[in-house]
Amino acid sequence: MRTISIIYLIIFFTACKSSTPVKDASPIQLYPGLFEDVQSAHIFPDSKTFADAIPKQTSSAILADYKKQKSQTSFQLAAFVNDHFTIPAPAAANYITDTAQDVSAHIHSLWKILQRTPDKQETGGSLIALPHPYIVPGGRFREVYYWDSYFTMLGLKEDGDTAQINNIINNFVWLLENHGSIPNGNRSYYLTRSQPPFFSLMLELTNHPVSNYLDALQKEYDFWMHSSQKETDEHVVMMPNGHRMNRYFDKGTWPREEAYTEDIQTAQQAVNNKTKEAIYRELRSGAETGWDFSSRWLEDGQSLKTIHVTDIVPVDLNCLLYHLEKTLAAAYHEKGNNARASEFEQLAKQRAEDIIKYCWDDNKGWFMDFDFKKNTHTNIPSLAGMYPLFFNIAAQVQADTMMKELKTVFLQPGGLVSTPVNTGQQWDAPNGWAPLQWMSIAGLMNYHKDSLAGEIASRWAHLNIKTFSATGKLLEKYNVVDTSLAGGGGEYPNQDGFGWTNGVLLKILHMQERAELKYP
Repeated sequence: MRTISIIYLIIFFTACKSSTPVKDASPIQLYPGLFEDVQSAHIFPDSKTFADAIPKQTSSAILADYKKQKSQTSFQLAAFVNDHFTIPAPAAANYITDTAQDVSAHIHSLWKILQRTPDKQETGGSLIALPHPYIVPGGRFREVYYWDSYFTMLGLKEDGDTAQINNIINNFVWLLENHGSIPNGNRSYYLTRSQPPFFSLMLELTNHPVSNYLDALQKEYDFWMHSSQKETDEHVVMMPNGHRMNRYFDKGTWPREEAYTEDIQTAQQAVNNKTKEAIYRELRSGAETGWDFSSRWLEDGQSLKTIHVTDIVPVDLNCLLYHLEKTLAAAYHEKGNNARASEFEQLAKQRAEDIIKYCWDDNKGWFMDFDFKKNTHTNIPSLAGMYPLFFNIAAQVQADTMMKELKTVFLQPGGLVSTPVNTGQQWDAPNGWAPLQWMSIAGLMNYHKDSLAGEIASRWAHLNIKTFSATGKLLEKYNVVDTSLAGGGGEYPNQDGFGWTNGVLLKILHMQERAELKYP
């Protein structure tokens, strides 16, 4: 463990010498030695707990106390932590459901419970203070999350809460201006990565001209494209035809602070001569995908130790960047810069063609991820393949072909499974997730598959409401195969709250009421 301490000291001093402000140093940088000792001692069942703890003194004072006390025979690490840090409670921990409410009224009341007012900066804590109110997902997720927020905002839109939508967008603009990206969440330990880029889609939920956000949109694009680069580097991949597509890529090569012990255990099982640092980067990049974790990213389709996210050109990421390019074209057009507008229109057109070229699999009749190291599709079909329908990239004949696979492989009694593979990872069978239900439902409606869209929506809403009636809770994920069982798998227990479940369910229920989604 002493070697790891030296690595973290190097990370800390590197951060201090860089342009990153010291206030943005993460817990592993602020508390070298102490952080690893606490996590390795398993004082908290969830590694994220200590990463989110709020210090009662400066980091230097805490480290000095630790150095002084730890050699004493009476020293107890857990007591030291409780004396020097405030341990955070789960979001909405004390909220009691009013079981007399129907589920829509419950969701409406939950927005206030999950809302956070503008933050005060913690000295030595991991929270990045945001200037405007925001909605957290719930449970262990006590901060804003990038792609979660879009699906939460769908519900806020249904509730007519445009002020909160604007607050969330303005927070993301602030993050882009101050950090050059929208990180995974507003924690210092998330600053090495982002999440699926839904920012341009969020703007469609407002009545503001997209040109109002041109600078933020351009910063978002520059983060993903590293504009001056032409070779494969970080998020950018040079494809065989000389065009650029994108992958997920975290800059860090050390264990995730919020999953510290889990990452060390995975790295100890490294295969194919991969270094621990390489495994840490793959795990971190897997977290940037939002699908942490799934058989999508596993070379053998089963074991986390074979994770190889950075080898993969994901179909969903490239669809999202297609939308970002289209939005930038519209923003430049509104500004009267037709040359730049034409440039981004061409980039979007080229990307759409490349998504079909590299991600459409005729044999499977599905849009697949592409392994650019092996120059072939990956083997795991997933609901990421529905993104080309959501963004109207797929040809009608492709959408028609996909229906057989969707009905026979993905459709289950409670909705759609994320993948048909059961690995024990939470983004695999038997789990279903709200964001993927919505992307699939909306994508189907784009191609006039209203009956199937209604069927999926009905099954998903029924499962959500049945669980709510039995438990008073709306959950992060659901078992859609056996609806008598709870969703599970992954690195932590199923969470209650839950931002994106609330948003998507409310959207579906209101669409059913307006007869925009038909019951089967």
